[in-house]
Amino acid sequence: MTDSKQDRPLSGWRILVPRGGPWGDGVAASLRAQGAVPVVAPLINFAPTTDQAALDVALAQLADGVYDWLTVTSATTVDVMFAHRAVVPRSTKIAAVGETTAAALQAVGYEVALVPDQDNSAEGMAEQLIALETAPRRILALRSEIAKPVLSVLLQEAGHDVDSVVAYRTVGVPVTDRIKRDVENGRINAILITSGSVAAQVREQFPEIPDDTLLAAIGPRTARDADKAGLPITVIADRQTVDALIEAVSSFTLPHAADELAP
Repeated sequence: MTDSKQDRPLSGWRILVPRGGPWGDGVAASLRAQGAVPVVAPLINFAPTTDQAALDVALAQLADGVYDWLTVTSATTVDVMFAHRAVVPRSTKIAAVGETTAAALQAVGYEVALVPDQDNSAEGMAEQLIALETAPRRILALRSEIAKPVLSVLLQEAGHDVDSVVAYRTVGVPVTDRIKRDVENGRINAILITSGSVAAQVREQFPEIPDDTLLAAIGPRTARDADKAGLPITVIADRQTVDALIEAVSSFTLPHAADELAP
């Protein structure tokens, strides 16, 4: 029995996955299942925090069960936790800002207790945690250097004891000349835009993107960040999940025949 177009709606598509690691591997597998050829090209990575000592202390306290909650607001924070072999005891619950971050946590073996129902932002996460925890709790908020401490401020105002710790700095990762050429000559049919940092790198590293290359944003917030970076988004996933992002891409027809670009 052959696969129908319905079973493999992305047959012939070459799609750029902008993050590596376990998360990137998972996205690549989902794309292959839909018939696409994933091109994993990490555009961002994390660099060590400028205050490694503070992070070391926070992760040691986390392992010791000092915190009731750990809040994680990006998939990159998960990369840092994985690199540091961070131990999260069963007594500490993990809150993830959205499905992408939750999937990244689960991919490396961490259990997620809370993902905001609607608003996948620091404000949305704070609102849900505050509603859930009426008594003061000890919370560790791991964040990037560029992130504003919105979550920590809201939680502190609600009476919680919050340690806001910078876990990493975001840095761009230059792609290979081959991938740059493939994007610029239209051999890559779609690029997944999974965060504002990714959007900025796509704009910077691929100044000449063909008009018929599909740019798919994982949610409205990422789409707004892409717009600020000057990146014209083609489609926005209706839910902030990888499955919704892939589904959004698969509703389009391949811009040109795959064999036309065969090597």
